[in-house]
Amino acid sequence: MTDESAPPGLPPVAPMSLPARVRALREFHTGPGVVRDLAGPVVRVPVGPRHVVPPYVLVTSPRGAHDVLASTSNDTMDKLTQVHLETRLIGENVFNLPYEPWKPQRRTLQPLFTRQHVATFAGHMATAADECSSRWPDGSEIDLDRELRSLTLRVLGRSMFGVDLDAHASDLGPSIQEVLSYVTGRGLRPVRAPRWVPTPAQRRFRAALADIDAVIEEVIAGCEADPRRDCELVRLLLAARDPDTGRPLSHDEVVSDLAVFLIAGHDTTATTLTYALWALGHHPDLQDRVADEVGALGDRPLNVRDVPGLPFTVQVVHESLRLCPPAAALARFATRDTVVDGFRIERGTNVLVGIYAMHRDPSLWDDPETFDPDRFSAERSRGRDRWQFLPFGAGSRSCIGDHFAMLEATLGLASIVRRCRVSSLAAGFPWHSRSR
Repeated sequence: MTDESAPPGLPPVAPMSLPARVRALREFHTGPGVVRDLAGPVVRVPVGPRHVVPPYVLVTSPRGAHDVLASTSNDTMDKLTQVHLETRLIGENVFNLPYEPWKPQRRTLQPLFTRQHVATFAGHMATAADECSSRWPDGSEIDLDRELRSLTLRVLGRSMFGVDLDAHASDLGPSIQEVLSYVTGRGLRPVRAPRWVPTPAQRRFRAALADIDAVIEEVIAGCEADPRRDCELVRLLLAARDPDTGRPLSHDEVVSDLAVFLIAGHDTTATTLTYALWALGHHPDLQDRVADEVGALGDRPLNVRDVPGLPFTVQVVHESLRLCPPAAALARFATRDTVVDGFRIERGTNVLVGIYAMHRDPSLWDDPETFDPDRFSAERSRGRDRWQFLPFGAGSRSCIGDHFAMLEATLGLASIVRRCRVSSLAAGFPWHSRSR
C-alpha cells in the first residue's frame, strides 16, 4: 500500500490497514516501534481525511527527536495537538500551554526548581520510603503499584504541600488515574464526542477533577492561613513573579500548576519505582549490588547528600527509565513547514516522537530488551548520542521536575532495597495495570 498524498521525501505509510494504523497511534508504547520496523524512523501515518483528522508523522530516530524537540523556533513544533487541548480540561499550565503563553510561566516557575529547592523537596522521600517498607511483613505478597502510588502521594504531600495526604489517599489516587485516563483517551481518539455531551466518562472525570481541586484549594487556604506551615512549593508559587514583567501567577494558574505537579509527580515516580523493583526482583544479583551500595552508607536515614555515593542505584533508575519511560511518546503540532531528520513535514501535521521505541531500538542499544544497568556506567555511556535517551523529554520544554524525580526515585529505591528483599511474581511487567 502506498500513500500518494505524502509530501516529497517522506516514506510511504507502512503496509497497515486503517485499524492497525489507529492502534499504532493509540498504543504509544509499542505502536511507533512497529511502524518504524515496517517503514523507517520518520513515517507519515494518515488515519482519515485531512479535513477530519490531521495527518500523523511518527519519529523514532535521535536526529528526528532533536529536530522536533529542539527546534530553533520553539513554536514551529508547538503543544497544539489534541492531547494537549484535552489536558487543558485540567487547567492551563506549564505542561500544556502553547509556546507564547508558556514562556512567561516557565520563566516564573524555573527558579522554584533550583537544586537547593529540589533538594529540600526530595529529602522527604527516604523517610517516607523507610516508613512504607517497614510495614511490609516478611514473606508477604505486596501490590507494588498500589503501595508505591501511596508512597509518592505521601512524599508529595509532605515535600510540596506541607500536608499529610494519607487521609485523602483512598479518593485522591483513583481520582488522579481517572483524570489521566480520560484526557489521554480523548486525546488519542481520531473522533470523540463533543465536550458538551454529558457522557458517563465525562461525569466521572469532572467528579475526579473536583476531588483534586478541592485538596489543592484546601492546601492553599491552609498555607495562607498559617505562615508556619511547611509548604514551601505552595509559598514559592504564591510569591513567584515573572522576572521580566514582575507579574505574579493568578490563583487559577497556581491551582492548575499544583494540579499538574501532583498528577505528574504521583504517576511518574511511582511507575519508575515499580518498574525498578519489579526488575530487581527478577535479578537478585543486581538487587544485591544496590543493597551492598546503600549498606555501605551506614544504618541511618538517607538524604540528598548521599546520592553521589549511590552510583549503581542511579544506573538502575536510568535503566528503568529507559525501559519504562514516564512518557512513552511526546506529541507536537507543526505550525509551519519544517524538516525532521531530512524529511519535509507539512504545516498542520501531528508529530509523535516515540521515546519508548527509541529506548528499545536494537540499532541504538545492545540487547535492548535486557535489563542491564551497567549500560549506564561512565565507560559504556561514553560517545552515546544525547538524543537517544529522553526519559524527561529534551529542549526548552523538557520536564521542569526532572531533577526532583531523579532524586526521589534514587532515594526511594535505595531506602526500600536496604530494608526489603524483593522477588517478582509476574514474569512480565503488568502494563495493563498502568494508566499511561
